[in-house]
Amino acid sequence: MAKGPEKNTKNKALHTKLLNKKKAKLQADKKASALRLKALVAKVNAQKKANDDSVNG
Repeated sequence: MAKGPEKNTKNKALHTKLLNKKKAKLQADKKASALRLKALVAKVNAQKKANDDSVNG
């Protein structure tokens, strides 16, 4: 009985590596975006507080 064609494990490994790189990049971009947003919110809150202090003080 004949065996089937050989499995192409090299391409599968490269594909998995590529997908893992893509996932890691997306995760890093998401984290960076969250940090930028957090910094922006902190800056706006600081400005609000400063404006409230200047109006009340």
